[in-house]
Amino acid sequence: MAIANGDRPARQPQKKFFHRKKFCRFCTDSNVKIDYKNPAILGSFVTERGKIMPRRITGNCASHQRELTVAIKRARTIAIMPFVTAEGR
Repeated sequence: MAIANGDRPARQPQKKFFHRKKFCRFCTDSNVKIDYKNPAILGSFVTERGKIMPRRITGNCASHQRELTVAIKRARTIAIMPFVTAEGR
């Protein structure tokens, strides 16, 4: 294709990624409860550096993400979960 008048030729759009719909784990499975005394569940929503993962990554709904954040902060305060990991300092 020749470039006329300095315009670029139109390219076909390419689909690079397949985005799968994320579902809230707590809405889909009613047996899983958010509890600050259960670090096994809370640990999957925290990065290896100790940061709380955002909603867009975990797929949680807004109400459960708020509940989860409060539970993680409460567990950190009473020393069930660490604020940072040993290598995160």
